[in-house]
Amino acid sequence: MPTPRASPARRKAAPRPKPSCPASKTSGAAPLISIAQAIDQRIAEATKANPSRVHTPFDFLDLGSPHSVGVALTRRVRSGALRRLARGLYDLPRCDPLFGELHPTADEIAQALSRRDGTLVQPAHAMAANLLQLSEQVPARTVYETDGPSRTVKVGSQIIELKHRSPRQVRSASPMSDLVFAALRSVGTANVNEPRVAHLRKTLSAKDRAALLKDLPLAPAWMHPYLRFIAAERLKLATKAVPRPNRPTRAG
Repeated sequence: MPTPRASPARRKAAPRPKPSCPASKTSGAAPLISIAQAIDQRIAEATKANPSRVHTPFDFLDLGSPHSVGVALTRRVRSGALRRLARGLYDLPRCDPLFGELHPTADEIAQALSRRDGTLVQPAHAMAANLLQLSEQVPARTVYETDGPSRTVKVGSQIIELKHRSPRQVRSASPMSDLVFAALRSVGTANVNEPRVAHLRKTLSAKDRAALLKDLPLAPAWMHPYLRFIAAERLKLATKAVPRPNRPTRAG
């Protein structure tokens, strides 16, 4: 009998290489931070630019849901890192060796209310005149005009009164234009004189003066000559006499 052939030895199959996992998209990237850490970073940056800034949850809604932002802010208040001024208003606790605990100004609070409620807020006539040093009279009440509803807001010992005005009276492209319009309304057409107009021209920056011309249609007609004078770009125009309001002539 023929001897059976030995079956050829089977080659041992080489182990298949394991498929390599694709590189993670996050490899080499900065580690993710929590919402609380992101809020802390943003508060630190804002406070560096303005130590008296008042913060609202609206300032952080791009970092997380309203609930998660609220929880993070509440924890910061409990730890003492933040101070709760009123509902939805926070700031960093500040203390002066001489004056003790420091509180934000009414203007900082008003700006925070504007961001929180999505409304425009500007100083009322008397406040605007005082802020621009057109009047030395300090208003007895802190009153702001807004295109939102009228209401009173209490923050600590400060009481801020918000009065509704038509959007035309509080809306313009420049906050400084709003302030100038309100200040001139407070002074009144009969009391706008050369020193006051010259003071505004000297106080306002070139950017703010240019904005006055842009916002001219939003101002009452009687203000237009004064605003044009304040916004004049050429210095030689500043030497011209300040326009004066038309006064009725006496009959006979």
